Amino acid sequence: MTIKISQNFDAGAIEVVKAEQAGDIQLNLRKDSNADFCQWFHFRLQGARDQEVVMQFLNAGESTYAKGWEDYRAVASYDRETWFRVDTEFDGKVMTVRHTPERDSVYYAYFEPYSWERHLSLLGGAEHSPLARVEDLGNTVDGRDLNMVVVGDPEAPKKIWIIARQHPGESMAEWLVEGTLNALLDPANPFAREILQRAVVYVVPNMNPDGSVRGNLRTNAAGANLNREWMTPSLETSPEVYYVKNKIHETGCDMFLDIHGDEALPYIFVAGSEMIEGFTEKQAREQQIFVDAFCAASPDFQTKYGYEASKYNADMLKLASKYIGHTFKCVSLTLELPFKDNANLPDEFVGWDGARSAKLGEAMLQPILASLKAAE
Repeated sequence: MTIKISQNFDAGAIEVVKAEQAGDIQLNLRKDSNADFCQWFHFRLQGARDQEVVMQFLNAGESTYAKGWEDYRAVASYDRETWFRVDTEFDGKVMTVRHTPERDSVYYAYFEPYSWERHLSLLGGAEHSPLARVEDLGNTVDGRDLNMVVVGDPEAPKKIWIIARQHPGESMAEWLVEGTLNALLDPANPFAREILQRAVVYVVPNMNPDGSVRGNLRTNAAGANLNREWMTPSLETSPEVYYVKNKIHETGCDMFLDIHGDEALPYIFVAGSEMIEGFTEKQAREQQIFVDAFCAASPDFQTKYGYEASKYNADMLKLASKYIGHTFKCVSLTLELPFKDNANLPDEFVGWDGARSAKLGEAMLQPILASLKAAE
């Protein structure tokens, strides 16, 4: 077989500069559609079985988050089910991936993808439960469905909102939500049962379907960074935020969790709303209870490393968690998961991955319940 690289599939993204020989493949990271963000990659390599593959990403140093390549290892899979890390180096300009495939076909990606088909299966599985309904909120820019899973009784006194994947390349966010939904819908899970005695949970597993399928890192089909659209979303360029924001105002919100991935920091952490003008003592107390309970629930979660409180001063209320925290005076957090690994509990084979994200999503029920109880 001759060497072949393809990317014309769900979330595929790469530009091929040269690929005649397995030991000298040159690539460029592709920009998001209609935007200048450049980081995500996902492609298939054929014809290199038992050959040492050397792939150079020539423009890695010019990518949106070049620090994301420091101490990073790309992921690979033969069957798109089991993903593993491969040797990766970054010299500040060029990122080089080295791997000797054992089969004729192998996939490489920035992080373990979460496919559109799996997304639809997640929705279908949720509707099997008598506890859940799937609602359509509207259409994306490309005309895809924007769906929400409602778990529990909408008449419950407390309203919890969980959204994920505003930045589509942060696929670990939807992996986490899969774990959270599965736990919430498990009739044998005592944390879920207690939560649903107090609250209804609204979950948007994928805020950015178009960007996910297009293989974008941060933007939707129109080139909008959805996590900068919460003050003035439009049906033309950010309908995804427009529909979800309106629904939140319709239902109310007592807790808001926005799930993301961080390119550079190899840790799991939250960014809170304490820097917002008008942040109340009640918010501070319930936020701290959530954080403390998360630390107890999962050794993966930590508080030593994270963002400075001043990180988003310039466009504070354009961000989902800041807007919601300011508007509804509730616990409103951005949860960040790593693209690399959890440096506190590293895994040499997989790094941080989908399964670990899902386990963290299950564990998240405990801080949710603790915060609900604190508000009683």
